[in-house]
Amino acid sequence: MQNNIIKELKNRIELSEKPLIITHYNPDGDAIGSILAFYHYLVKKGKNPFMVSPNDYPEFLHWMPGNENVTVYKRNTGTVTNAIRDADLIIALDFNNFERTEGLEKYLNESKAVKVMIDHHPDPSDFADIAISDIQYSSTAEMVYHVIESLGDEDLIDKNIAECIYCGIMTDTGSFNYNSSNPYTYLVVSKLVGFGIDKDRIYWNVYDNFSADRMRLLGYCLHKKMEVFPEYHAAIISITKDELKEFNFAPGDSEGFVNLPLSIKNIRFTAIFIERDKQIKISFRSKGNFSVNKFAEENFNGGGHKNASGGYSYVSLDETLKKFRELLPKYQTELQNAL
Repeated sequence: MQNNIIKELKNRIELSEKPLIITHYNPDGDAIGSILAFYHYLVKKGKNPFMVSPNDYPEFLHWMPGNENVTVYKRNTGTVTNAIRDADLIIALDFNNFERTEGLEKYLNESKAVKVMIDHHPDPSDFADIAISDIQYSSTAEMVYHVIESLGDEDLIDKNIAECIYCGIMTDTGSFNYNSSNPYTYLVVSKLVGFGIDKDRIYWNVYDNFSADRMRLLGYCLHKKMEVFPEYHAAIISITKDELKEFNFAPGDSEGFVNLPLSIKNIRFTAIFIERDKQIKISFRSKGNFSVNKFAEENFNGGGHKNASGGYSYVSLDETLKKFRELLPKYQTELQNAL
């Protein structure tokens, strides 16, 4: 990280009286872990930060220390818009375009606050006065650790901060199964363990904390809704709105579903399509050199990382699935040579 950027960030934090921390719509473990870690850090710096999540997030992330201090925009619209208006420092974590906040971009763009971006996704927009953007990191949470370290405040990291950072790294790497080949990631993890975190308990809190309905939905999807395309080394799962209702779907219930078909022999590319009221939410995963980031950008209004990405479709679920199936022959050679 460039010294001049870190120096400017340090100065802005010291001067700030009303810092605000925000993450993206539909936040995941990395997003929530990152904002909570930075929240605890700013509190230890003597600040009173205001945390924002654009919408609700999975209950299996609510265990993290400080969760009760996150304000959800969808349930507190006036409070959040006033906080954005009054903020003198806005720290955007785990996203690089205000459009990712889905409804707050107008208020964020109009804010006179100094804007900071800390993010590991490609193709950042230019909204930030201070931009720390690097796709080489496993997660934004890992970046948060490095930022605090670079600010000379590693001594302020405690067990609470370490737990939040570890959760972010763990979830954004699929428990270190992808996007986690940088030795620095494991150096950070070793330091986090040194703060006394219980990594097994963190895993249980996230991955062994689902409802019976979610388990039934998983079984149904694997048995009834998975399609395998062996000639293209691909597999998909699709879920309709009616099926979500039938299984009492709650935010986060489909977490990890998209990864499961990758365990089928010779499958290198997977996707899950979930029908919402106004759109189809899509997640993509891959092995090897097949870039789902590129695939999502080219075909499904999305993006992300090489092996883990997302997108949206604004036509019906049937039309979306038809489009996906028709695209597969175009990528057959890439998929055959992915490993």
